[in-house]
Amino acid sequence: MAVTQTPQETFVTVRGDQHSEVAPTLADPVPQALSLWDQLGLWGNLGVSLLGFTGAIFVLQPGGTGTPELSLAAGLTAIVIGTVLGMLPVALAGLPGARTGAPAMVLLRGVFGAKLSYLPTAVNILQCLGWGIFELVTIATAAHIVAPALPKWGYILIAGVATALLTVRPLGSIRILRRYVTVAVVVVLTYLFIQLIRHPLPAFTHGTWSGFWVAMDTVVAVAISWAPLAADYTRHSRSQRAAFSGALVGYSITQIWCYVIGLLALLTVARNPNDIFGAFIALPVGALGFGILALRELDQSFANVYSTAVSTQNLRPLWDRRVLALAIAALTTAGALFLTIADYENFLILLGSVFVPMSAVLIVDFFVLARGRWDLSGRARSRWLMLLPWAAGFITYQLINPGYVSWWVSLWTRVASLIGFTPASWMSASICSFVAAAVVTLLVGRLTALLRRPAAAQFAERSPSGDVSV
Repeated sequence: MAVTQTPQETFVTVRGDQHSEVAPTLADPVPQALSLWDQLGLWGNLGVSLLGFTGAIFVLQPGGTGTPELSLAAGLTAIVIGTVLGMLPVALAGLPGARTGAPAMVLLRGVFGAKLSYLPTAVNILQCLGWGIFELVTIATAAHIVAPALPKWGYILIAGVATALLTVRPLGSIRILRRYVTVAVVVVLTYLFIQLIRHPLPAFTHGTWSGFWVAMDTVVAVAISWAPLAADYTRHSRSQRAAFSGALVGYSITQIWCYVIGLLALLTVARNPNDIFGAFIALPVGALGFGILALRELDQSFANVYSTAVSTQNLRPLWDRRVLALAIAALTTAGALFLTIADYENFLILLGSVFVPMSAVLIVDFFVLARGRWDLSGRARSRWLMLLPWAAGFITYQLINPGYVSWWVSLWTRVASLIGFTPASWMSASICSFVAAAVVTLLVGRLTALLRRPAAAQFAERSPSGDVSV
């Protein structure tokens, strides 16, 4: 048993085995039972997404429908570099979880203080709920395409129940993903890749590099969106090395693979970019492979529902996460049945941009300024100055890429016009906002240190009785 200490609270981490499971509350010991292979399996499966296949169109035509297409060389470069750059912050953000045993939103107590951490926690709960609903709709839509005999609402109910069962025993579910689902996914992706490269492809350099940075930014944004969830799973890793390598390597390989397959499909068999699923099904034995991928999408809904429950525990540490998970799974299922979640996709992407600069603040503060010494207790004092780098990064992101919500885009377009800012074509919103937040975090840390020096000197001059020393 290892004990990880913070200034005012001790997290007890226990080296777990294959039968270990997540404790009901945050007050219980944290089992660190996931091996490197478990982490690789988890993150490798999370890197595979049906949305990743369709997202390849934003790499091929970053300027939108009707605009020039990137060359195959430019597209592949954007996919590889964007994925690695996006996953590095995710893997780094997961390390404090592996070191302290704390989940992602509890770690934000160290960054902002206990009370202020409730703000990003609320945003994360909202975005995880939204993406959980979105994933159930995606699963049902894909399953209905393969087997239309059952109505879509039937698939939503089945996927909702399966998600609830997975979240009750999360570590057991991760082991199942590693042992069985990963093998099936690798087989299907390999088959799809081989089938697609058998078709004639355009010349490697045919096309343009114009829009490369926009395409890369799209890939970065998809990968880095997992940063506010990373520590929910790395906290159960047996080692920091397994946590870092599992996230970086596992996710990177499969996301790159999925985007490449989507890109190849758009260049070969997909007559209509909006019907890329149909193009896969039209391949020999394609329906079976696509059905397996649709079933595997449950790990996405599982991660969103489970992280919603764990995030809620930052607000109420003694609430049972099993009860929370079941309630949240029921809520997302109801949302998938009755809400038109597609209308909120752009809003969910906007919420995700909140966490890109926040990840930079967390990483710089933990590894450079605090050097791992954080107060993660419910009494952690508010650190108002740390809101500055978060805000600076968020503003930078919106000035470069305000998203697709019309009124929000209009607002930031006016702001940019007022300050005379025009983003250059090479600017990546994710990377620039991350760098801006990191730099301001360092400046705030320096300012805080300077302000503390006079107070420390004054205290040192006083005697134990409270009198000033002569």
